Amino acid sequence: MFDKEYDVIVVGGGHAGAEATAAAANMGSKTLLITMNLQTIGQMSCNPAMGGIAKGQIVREIDALGGYSGVVTDKSAIQFKMLNKSKGPAMWSPRAQNDRMRFAEEWRLALENTPNADFYQEMVSGLLVEGDKVVGVRTSLGIDVRAKAVVLTNGTFLNGLIHIGEKQFGGGRAGEKAATGITEQLVDFGFESGRMKTGTPPRVDGRSLDYSKMILQPGDVKPEKFSYLQTPKLKEQRDCHMTHTSALVHDLLREGFDRSPMFNGRIKSIGPRYCPSIEDKINRFADKNSHQIFVEPEGWHTVEVYVNGFSTSLPEDVQYKALKSVVGFENVKFFRPGYAIEYDYFPPTQLKHTLETKLVSNLYFAGQINGTTGYEEAASQGLMAGINAHLKINEKEAFTLKRDEAYIGVLIDDLITKGTEEPYRMFTSRAEYRTLLRQDNADLRLTPKGYEIGLAKEERLKRMEEKQRNSDKFVDFFKNTSYNPEEINPILEEVSSSPVKQSDKMFKVFSRPSVTMDHMLRLNAVSNFVEEHSLDTEVLEQAEVQVKYSGYIAKEKNNADKLLRLENIKIPDGFDYRKLKSLSYEAREKLEAIRPVTISQASRISGVSPSDISVLLVFLGR
Repeated sequence: MFDKEYDVIVVGGGHAGAEATAAAANMGSKTLLITMNLQTIGQMSCNPAMGGIAKGQIVREIDALGGYSGVVTDKSAIQFKMLNKSKGPAMWSPRAQNDRMRFAEEWRLALENTPNADFYQEMVSGLLVEGDKVVGVRTSLGIDVRAKAVVLTNGTFLNGLIHIGEKQFGGGRAGEKAATGITEQLVDFGFESGRMKTGTPPRVDGRSLDYSKMILQPGDVKPEKFSYLQTPKLKEQRDCHMTHTSALVHDLLREGFDRSPMFNGRIKSIGPRYCPSIEDKINRFADKNSHQIFVEPEGWHTVEVYVNGFSTSLPEDVQYKALKSVVGFENVKFFRPGYAIEYDYFPPTQLKHTLETKLVSNLYFAGQINGTTGYEEAASQGLMAGINAHLKINEKEAFTLKRDEAYIGVLIDDLITKGTEEPYRMFTSRAEYRTLLRQDNADLRLTPKGYEIGLAKEERLKRMEEKQRNSDKFVDFFKNTSYNPEEINPILEEVSSSPVKQSDKMFKVFSRPSVTMDHMLRLNAVSNFVEEHSLDTEVLEQAEVQVKYSGYIAKEKNNADKLLRLENIKIPDGFDYRKLKSLSYEAREKLEAIRPVTISQASRISGVSPSDISVLLVFLGR
């Protein structure tokens, strides 16, 4: 069946696998995606939503580089919200509710329309390795498929074990079997592995819910979108709703704690800190009598509903009894109960920044196999692994992103440098330079890089360059054009801002916190300029951020440039830290294990002190 060698084989068709396949194939590699079920490519295994705090920025970055997640999200969205609009633009985070079935369908169609992408449905049970180099995979039917590089994106399927109360059974997702063989082989190669846990809530019949008792959660009045390309904007949206648990609900849940795998010792692995199960929440926050429950439709036409905030692995009878006591759920009908799943992962300190493993060359890990949680985190890793697999086999320079260039850079650097012992989730607080890494400028930051490596197409680059030109032009207009006090003062009075006595440049008055672009557009000169140059909302938003936050942006850029000096000091490959007796024992041990590439990366390793960095700098002649 496979008489030729592929350039890249991707194992697993989730968010990481789909992006890895698209990236490698679009860059010119003959790519084979092997997955256990072709009907679940791009499946939303948990909530039917993309984006959110920091995650939305990641989706924008994937899109800016030429990935597919933003386009697929826009084509299948049923609601859009820009979160954190009351805060500064560094915190603004796009989020979309999606039609689960359409999302997977759009991913499948996108990949099928990608030249160089082939597909095969079967379980991969092992790797073909010659010396210290991967040369292909072996399937459960015993078929060997050779390739120059392999990307593993196994998600929760590696020795997956599903828990519902005292019942447990093998599986990588509800209704799908677990994958076996790969973990054991990698451990034999010398890899360290561990176990993690995640969970999901019950899915219920929306026809059995009383929405009149819940709080309406509509989308934005003027919904935006994710992709910087001309994808469709939402013309209509589906509402979400919110309700709450109560002391009674908590008491009913506690009745099942003795049968909970979380508390009776059956589950020993660590779950996601920032997305805990409902039993974990009421146990950890015993003083709280209520928790929010978000009621999210699974699509345009289905009645299936996702009960966000009620993730649980309690026995199904306890789940049902407790959920019936939630306001609006009195007559609830279950489609399926919630469950927890344990699976194998490999501590990511065993990887290079390209996501290639240190032990086996041309083998890449992406997604939950690296200890992350979330579609967006997985997709970004898949994209980077696919890019680097293609570049490596074509003997081209590796592609990595620094911490001041992208949230993707922060994510990968955190994983490689610090590792993780619990499912890693991205937050804006993890990025030191979040004023630079906004959702509105991901294309300006990354599209030229994507174009340079051959992933982002010329159409995307031209759109970005036009946006840059128009934004710069508009900012210059504010710097060089004066306002009329008689025209601006009524606006300032309206927003309780001090009136002006004489004419000055618009940039100055626009910099005031209470003055928005909508206010400035009421000035004739501004509205005429916008109309004359046909400026769209993206340009208006970009110009407003550049005017209002120019001082913060300049300061953060300066700090990033200072750190870049350490980033440019490379540590020689194979450097022997044991010969530096002035290093602390812990630093030597950590540096030997992680093998940082630069002094900057070394400085971020837990246990490496500033004095250890000074020793390294002295030895390197700096």
